Amino acid sequence: MSVQGKIKRYSLIIEKIKNGQDTSFQAVKDFLFDNGFEHTKRTIQRDFDDLRNEFGVEVLYDNVKNNYFIDYDNSPNFENFVRFLELVNTADLLKESFKSKKETLKHIVFDNSEGLQGIQYLELFLSAIKQHREISFVHYNFQKNTTTKRLLKPYLLKEYANRWYIVGEQEGVKEFRNFGIDRVSNVQLTEKTFVPKTDVDINYLYRDVIGMVYSENTIQRVILSFTPEQGKYVKTLPFHHSQKILIDTDVELQISLDLIPNRSLIERILMYGKGVKVIEPISLIEEIKDIYKTALSKYSSGL
Repeated sequence: MSVQGKIKRYSLIIEKIKNGQDTSFQAVKDFLFDNGFEHTKRTIQRDFDDLRNEFGVEVLYDNVKNNYFIDYDNSPNFENFVRFLELVNTADLLKESFKSKKETLKHIVFDNSEGLQGIQYLELFLSAIKQHREISFVHYNFQKNTTTKRLLKPYLLKEYANRWYIVGEQEGVKEFRNFGIDRVSNVQLTEKTFVPKTDVDINYLYRDVIGMVYSENTIQRVILSFTPEQGKYVKTLPFHHSQKILIDTDVELQISLDLIPNRSLIERILMYGKGVKVIEPISLIEEIKDIYKTALSKYSSGL
């Protein structure tokens, strides 16, 4: 079985069990068969073992309900794994389409014609993370318009808003730092190794924020109200994993978010323009109002 075949099979198993209806062995087996995979119970059990051992996804069996289910509490990287499967399956689809060469390119338009800057360093960064080796690079700071050489103990690669970031420890800095790989150059894998910290789960540093600006501030309840039209987009592309629907009518969609407000949250809110209103907290309402007042003043003064 090819790697692509195994990944497709994992995707189908996860899809079926996440559905949460009939997830008995026979139902999982039939679902695989309907999608071109015919396997025995032993093979499917091996898939469950691989999901646990290789990717940390716990698939358990409920003897009473005769159903398989995903133990989310003991699968801390589950959402990352699902995203990984989506990316790999998309790449596989594009690879198959690529066989038709220029005919395919007529039907695909990518978001950024400039390409993903720094993507050539992903493999090098990933190797450094796996081998626990320090990595050096030159970083360009947009705000200061300066370049600085950095030495980093890398822990994590994270993607946000069509950009990749490398996250790790920098000598002399207490907090973990992240650097957009579109702003790095002269990347070098050093011979110096390090022992990763075990008292911090870096995957959770960004759990309570949107984007890459994490904070140790207190989580707040944010309530947003959207027009019905904009609400449809919010339901299909949630702001955050904590998003809950409070009101969903022909008049408005109202959601709650439990997170630490930051710049990325404000940017997401501003994207919806007049289609959104902040209900709480007051501090966020005032910040959004100040942004709109400042923007309006530029037009009022003729700038």
